[in-house]
Amino acid sequence: MSILLDENSRVIVQGITGREGVFHAEQMLNYGTSIVGGVTPGKGGQTVSGVPVFNTVYEAVKSDGANVSCIFVPPAFAADAIMESAAAGIELIVCITEGIPTMDMVNVIAYLKEKNSILIGPNCPGIISPSKSKVGIMPGAIHTQGHMGVISRSGTLTYEVVDQLTKMGLGQSTCVGIGGDPIIGSNFIDHLKRFDEDTETKGVVLIGEIGGSAEEEAAQYIESDFQKPVVAFIAGQTAPPGKRMGHAGAIIAGGKGRAEDKIRALRSSGITIAVSLATIGKTVLEVVGPD
Repeated sequence: MSILLDENSRVIVQGITGREGVFHAEQMLNYGTSIVGGVTPGKGGQTVSGVPVFNTVYEAVKSDGANVSCIFVPPAFAADAIMESAAAGIELIVCITEGIPTMDMVNVIAYLKEKNSILIGPNCPGIISPSKSKVGIMPGAIHTQGHMGVISRSGTLTYEVVDQLTKMGLGQSTCVGIGGDPIIGSNFIDHLKRFDEDTETKGVVLIGEIGGSAEEEAAQYIESDFQKPVVAFIAGQTAPPGKRMGHAGAIIAGGKGRAEDKIRALRSSGITIAVSLATIGKTVLEVVGPD
């Protein structure tokens, strides 16, 4: 099985006529994702790679039954794009856009509390259920279908971890990049709950990084309620206090959010820590066993 995304998902691409939208829509189509439409205001009636373009998300939902959206809209308009999808009844919204103003995301999160939509991102690589569907920018070729769940704040580290898992013969049920911004739609705990309920997911790899408290909160949840083995890695272990990393959320502020604090919290909750990024695949094989 998989979580959130499978071969029955019907995907639209908001911003499909832009450079990024065109490129990644084609990559998703080549992977086998069922893209039923694109949305760009004012360009309804066109086609991109054979995909019909609509003026609004509502039109795409009404015409083709779309239930997943992938957003490649410029930062100034991305918050409106997310809320338009939610208003149209899209169940899963994946926002790739980087650089959305924080106050815009504050408004988005408040708006989503009144809706049934799940938001992944922004500033994330997306989600993939290997051999079924991918929604985002991750390289599909390194993934293989299997029984490991992956949740990560880092896009590129997700790819590194997945590559190691695949080379160890460990396939993935679903891989989710939640994004590294301070305000994101869904967090580690949201997806851990889904992996816990997925009968074919045997264990989870959790990739965290410095800054914020998401990893400490996940550790508490895992200790009290999560039933499957977890292997974790924390990026940014050598970053000096006050140093801002590539992600807006990855900064140590006021002595909080340090890698050692996160590692201590995860270990005390019974989670196996991969000290080196290079050993994650080997560590998962030792902890979870063969696929």
